[in-house]
Amino acid sequence: CAIANTFRLEQHSAMASEAVNTAPDQELKNLPSHDLTLPPDAQIPLLSGEKLILGAEGAAKDVTYLCPYLGPIRGRLLLTTYKLYFQASHTDSEFCMDVPLGVISRIDKIGGATSKGQNAYGLEIHCKDMRNLRFAFKQEKHSRRLVYEKLQTFAFPLSFGKKLFAFQFKQEFESANGWDIYDAEKELRRQGLPNDHWKISEVNKNYALCDTYPEVFAVPSCVSDDQLHQVAAYRSRARIPVLSWIHPDNHASLTRCSQPMAGTLQKRSRDDESMLLTIRNATPGSSRYCIVDARPKINAVANMVGEREREEVRGLEGAFV
Repeated sequence: CAIANTFRLEQHSAMASEAVNTAPDQELKNLPSHDLTLPPDAQIPLLSGEKLILGAEGAAKDVTYLCPYLGPIRGRLLLTTYKLYFQASHTDSEFCMDVPLGVISRIDKIGGATSKGQNAYGLEIHCKDMRNLRFAFKQEKHSRRLVYEKLQTFAFPLSFGKKLFAFQFKQEFESANGWDIYDAEKELRRQGLPNDHWKISEVNKNYALCDTYPEVFAVPSCVSDDQLHQVAAYRSRARIPVLSWIHPDNHASLTRCSQPMAGTLQKRSRDDESMLLTIRNATPGSSRYCIVDARPKINAVANMVGEREREEVRGLEGAFV
C-alpha cells in the first residue's frame, strides 16, 4: 500500500519528478542540440545525451495547457528524448512544467476536426504519478498529429523497437562498486531528515525486523522501536509504513507499506492505527490522507481468502481509500 499525506500535495503535482525514461537509438544521431535550434527565450535544461525533438517550429508553438489550478496557460510545447516541457509564452509568466516521458502511461486525443468550443481539441496525457494533463491545440494548424505521433514514439520506445533513454544518458559514477552507488541514509539526509516529525531509525540493523527493507529508514519520530515491532507483526512480511518521499517545504509525504494481516476475523492493531495517525500528523495543517492499494485487483481478492486483507479505515480519522 502507499499512504499519501494529501495536504497541498496536489498543488505541487506539476513539479518535475525523477524517472528513468525512454529514448530512441537510430534517430538520435542527427538531432541538433538545444543551443543550436532554440531561441534564447526557449532554452531548457538538458541531461547528458538528451536531444531536442520538437522545439521552436510552429508545430508546438501555440498550445494551451489547461491547468486545474491557474486556468488556461498559453505557451509552447517542447519535446526531448527524455521529457515533455511546457513553457508559458507570456513574458510576465515564468510558468513551466517538466514531465519525464517515463511517467506517461497513456495519451488520448480529445475532440476531432468538427469539435467546437474553446479548448475542445487537444491531447490528454495520463501519468503514472496520478496526473492527467490536458493540452489544447489550434485545429487549423494541424499540429496535434505531429505532437501525438512523436510522444507515442518517444514515450513508449520499446513498442517501436527503440532503446530506453538510459542507454543515451550513460550516467557515470565515481565508485566502480555498484553496491556503493545508493546509500539509504545519505538519501534520507538529502531529503532533509531527521526533522521535528521524522527520524532515521536503525531498528532494522542487520535486517532484524524486515529482510526486504534497508537497514535504515525513516519513521515518525515519536514512534518507539517496541511499537514498530508490534506494527511489523501486523503487516505482511513485516513491511511497516516507512517514508519514501517528503516535500521540502510543506512536508507532505508519501509512505509505503504492505497490506495488513487482518484475516477473515478483521483483526485490528492499535499500534498500527496509531502509527498511521502519526504519519498524518507529521504534516502541519493536514487533516486527511489517502491510502492507495497498489496491488492488482486479482491479488487483493485472493489475499482475502488467507490472513492478509485490504486496508481498512476504521479508527483512522481523516483517511480514505
